Amino acid sequence: MTRYLINRILTSIPTLIAISLVVFLILALAPGNPMGEFATNPSITPEVRENIRRSLGLDQPIPIRYLKWVWAFLQGDLGYSFTSRSPVLGLILQRLPTTLWIMGLAYLLAVILGFPLGIISALKRYSILDQIVTTVSFIGFSLPTFFTGLLFIIIFSVQLKWFPFIYNSTLQVTNLQTFWQQIQQSIMPVCVLGFYQAAILMRFIRSSFLEQLNQNYVRTAYSKGLPKLNVINGHILRNALIPVVTLMALEIPGLFAGSLVTEQVFRIPGIGALLIDSIFRSDTPVIMGITMVYAILVVLFNLFADLLYGFLDPRVQY
Repeated sequence: MTRYLINRILTSIPTLIAISLVVFLILALAPGNPMGEFATNPSITPEVRENIRRSLGLDQPIPIRYLKWVWAFLQGDLGYSFTSRSPVLGLILQRLPTTLWIMGLAYLLAVILGFPLGIISALKRYSILDQIVTTVSFIGFSLPTFFTGLLFIIIFSVQLKWFPFIYNSTLQVTNLQTFWQQIQQSIMPVCVLGFYQAAILMRFIRSSFLEQLNQNYVRTAYSKGLPKLNVINGHILRNALIPVVTLMALEIPGLFAGSLVTEQVFRIPGIGALLIDSIFRSDTPVIMGITMVYAILVVLFNLFADLLYGFLDPRVQY
């Protein structure tokens, strides 16, 4: 397994290099101008503007700028923001706990709802319960998160006044009262993302279980007199989880990307909101830093899924 792990890491390096090169070229050739805020300021002369441009390294050719960025990235330096002049790594670490809090709770809710409902729906197929779960799951992943987010705000914030519709980024959790306030302002974004991911998980788990229920080894297990619960836990579940693991490995990084819309709807000061704001300001170092974080997450979770296959299926050889 160690050799396989080393080979996978080595093959992931060209992928990350290609992603960084494509993103850097797109940002460098995009029509946005990082100096746009200075251009509208009449007190800044063209000479001062050119000095600022030179200090940011924007006067150098694109290949030189890219090589300098790669060298700094390998040293753990993501550069400095063009707008705030703060370290990009510090900005990401400042926003990361909020994103992890919301995304972690959302995916935990998705797993708690998706797994049992998907299994029950497969075992009770064509029943009324199966039809209800199937209908709800279709509605869940058909509706975009920005629509359900606005719907939650209208119902639970404006009409019922149960939860705040804007996330309070200045809230400090110091006691039970502030912790409850943190829970209250997190319920709606967590439910919006959690229900969407749960709907996707329910459909995949149901399909995977139905595929395994008709296999010969399941009939053999039942013919031996094994209890139904033992057959489900010991035989069906393990094989049915193989495609689900692939889905989860791809969906967890995708959940961070999906947080872009949700964080904008609820004004959550997370990484998604930082990325959107940086795109509007043409802040290339911040965009590159967040993009590489997403790319590394995709590579790591795919590697984790491949390693998990060996525990779920003994036939898999590394």
